[in-house]
Amino acid sequence: MDLSILIVNYRTYSLTKQTINSVLNTVNAIDYEIIIVDNDSADGSLEKLIKDFEEYPFIKFIKNKNNDGFAVANNLAFKESKGEYVLLLNSDVIVNKGTINESLNYIKSNENIGVLGCKVVLPDGTLDKACRRSFPTFEVSFYRMTGLSKLFPNSKRFNRYNLSYLDENGIYPVDCVVGAFMLINSDVMVECNALDESYFMYGEDIDLCYKIKELGYCVCYFGIYDIVHYKGASGKNKRLLYEFHKSMEIFYEKHYKEKDPFIINIITYLGIWGLYYLKLFVLKLKSF
Repeated sequence: MDLSILIVNYRTYSLTKQTINSVLNTVNAIDYEIIIVDNDSADGSLEKLIKDFEEYPFIKFIKNKNNDGFAVANNLAFKESKGEYVLLLNSDVIVNKGTINESLNYIKSNENIGVLGCKVVLPDGTLDKACRRSFPTFEVSFYRMTGLSKLFPNSKRFNRYNLSYLDENGIYPVDCVVGAFMLINSDVMVECNALDESYFMYGEDIDLCYKIKELGYCVCYFGIYDIVHYKGASGKNKRLLYEFHKSMEIFYEKHYKEKDPFIINIITYLGIWGLYYLKLFVLKLKSF
């Protein structure tokens, strides 16, 4: 089988249905399967999706009894997958014509590519800047948090995080692509021990790219084809705000803590959690 498409559903029935339909309408001439993992939605969305797509035997459903996060759910799907390549695809995206087929053709023709991400645009047509990034080292993060990256958007030094000085419609190697669309060689996924399940949500895509680059493979941005991302459709709340900053801490501790001086460690932790409490305070103010 050429490809296994992995989608995690959590209370996004309409969007997940839309995502599946966009795949069915745009993918052709390849042998593929779609595996949907429902993260204990408890809203009837899984049952409705099963009924909607019962005529498609290559669409499979897995009911996860607990919501243990994005990484756990994708790993469950990966264990059941049969494709030579796997595509991690968010439940809140629309796949445009040619994107999956051409992405698969490109990664197959370049054996050094471990993971490929396409261009991701938001509903208003602007680029989702998270679709191509550099790793969040202390220096890269410092320039971003202090606003220097926004002040100098075309600077190769100050805006390495979002790489806005590069052509968004180009093809080139980057540090990481976003989990909304990650096309990965299945053998590479095995070499990486799949996604790190210590991440509940956010950060697992950056971590996976880091491991793939450590193995010597290329992380490729394939900007000539795109998807539309309805970002944050699975919800925005205090839990997700916490998980976002927790993922930053996990990534830093795994990959940079031992390399950086003690004072950099302290500044990093203060930056991560200081920003979290500031956002939490703003969130509380807005609720009044």
